[in-house]
Amino acid sequence: MVRPDPLPPAPSPLGLPPPDWFTADDSVVSVALVFPLQGAAGIFGPTCELCARLAAEQVNRSGGVLGKELRLLPVDGGAEPRRVAENVEALVGLGIVQGVTGWHISSVRQAIAPRIAHRVPYVYTALYEGGEHTAGVFLTSETPDAQLRPAMDLLAREHGVRRWFVVGNDYVWPRRTARASHRYARESGGAVCAEAYLPLGTHDFDAVLRRIERSAATGVLMLLVGSDAVRFNRAFAASGLDERCLRLSTLMDENMLMASGPTATAGLYSTAGFFASLANQDTLDFHGQYAGRYGVQAPALGSLGESCYEGVLLLAALIDRAGTLDVTAIGAAADTVSYEGPRGLLRLRGGHVRQRIYLAQADGVDFDVVAQLNPDASRS
Repeated sequence: MVRPDPLPPAPSPLGLPPPDWFTADDSVVSVALVFPLQGAAGIFGPTCELCARLAAEQVNRSGGVLGKELRLLPVDGGAEPRRVAENVEALVGLGIVQGVTGWHISSVRQAIAPRIAHRVPYVYTALYEGGEHTAGVFLTSETPDAQLRPAMDLLAREHGVRRWFVVGNDYVWPRRTARASHRYARESGGAVCAEAYLPLGTHDFDAVLRRIERSAATGVLMLLVGSDAVRFNRAFAASGLDERCLRLSTLMDENMLMASGPTATAGLYSTAGFFASLANQDTLDFHGQYAGRYGVQAPALGSLGESCYEGVLLLAALIDRAGTLDVTAIGAAADTVSYEGPRGLLRLRGGHVRQRIYLAQADGVDFDVVAQLNPDASRS
């Protein structure tokens, strides 16, 4: 039996592992775990790391990968995208890592993928804007067609929300998702009436809140990351706009909800493939494993951290199915791969995982899952 992966030393301030890790080791399969240690997304970085390490320990108890220990090397995915990509490429080029996974924003993925995806398997776990087909890249999370489209349709039918105001951070995921939202709104008999894009790390939302107040919007589509979404929620509620507009986010986990506070979440909806409040056996088992390993005071489980657990499981399944670390062979076998985790039994199709998607409404600092959305929507 392969021994469980111990918790390693913390990464350096540059986001790279300690110097004694900079050697190739044929006795292990090493994977770069790229997740945010700083910036707007840093709020859920601790959960990402703990969930990924839980998965690695479980893989190792089951025999590892190709009979070898699976080892995770943390890399700070919250740094500037070019710097993150350079760090990951260096680890791949030196033969220190044989795969990459983790949650990081799309601009980081776009910087990493061209550098390494044809050399090692890269499992990207963040919800994203769709359209990624780089060879060697495999994706575990939601895309707008399967996540946002049915959520907007349901809110139009059941709550009459047909005029939307989009508020997003200024990079590829919010802008491309917003572009798709125009089509989804029209399909539901509505429209996107205005858009606003803000830099990552924004603290002042006064101007955009005044624009929402002057608009005819009855729904706000939030495409904000981490602590930016937290600050927006607080400012939105303080302005009284929560009495007039629903909010819908495709990136809102339990850590962000708790940080927003119970007075800032009225009328807030989130859509995802996993919520910690789901009352099914897969979710309950995951809760038990996580609490048993890290204790009840560990960072809250949520969809973003859980995605990193999925990423490690999928990467291990891809390599074992191919029987090799060769990325071409892994790609050829990918559509025959399945694995079982907190989101149930999942399979790949065209490099993307097919999964159930849910809509949840905030109830204070908890999520109440109100609907399962269409699981058969086509991929972008």
